Amino acid sequence: MKLVSVADVAANENNLSSDDYVRIGEMAKKYGVTLRTLRFYEDKGLLNPKREGATRLYTRRDRARLKLILLGRKVGFSLRDVKQMIDLYDPTGTNAKQLRLTLDKSDKQLGRLNKQRQLLDEAIGELSEHMAVVRQLLAERTAVQQASAAS
Repeated sequence: MKLVSVADVAANENNLSSDDYVRIGEMAKKYGVTLRTLRFYEDKGLLNPKREGATRLYTRRDRARLKLILLGRKVGFSLRDVKQMIDLYDPTGTNAKQLRLTLDKSDKQLGRLNKQRQLLDEAIGELSEHMAVVRQLLAERTAVQQASAAS
């Protein structure tokens, strides 16, 4: 996982001022998630939109956090891990602790993904071999059937 902090993502968030808010529907559409997903992330403490009555308004910080959540989920981190990494962000600090934790978790996840790749490669190889045997059997039986039909 590319080491990304909330500040890095926020800096690239279309240069919107902190006063620019996005409604939940726009947020869902922009990031390809459901409204339910956004509410779930809010319930888990990953997002904290501003409320105006029943309307949820997402800030630049929320958009940056959602990008990090989606990136983390894409590479297989649990929401707990993602929250732990994001919550360590300190806009006034060096974020060395956040970066170390992210690197540690990323290293472990990369190991898991490589193991999964190995298992997938083995499964693909076995399935390919099995399919070759089945194709051969089918070809032989089709040839016998055609031969007996011709005589």
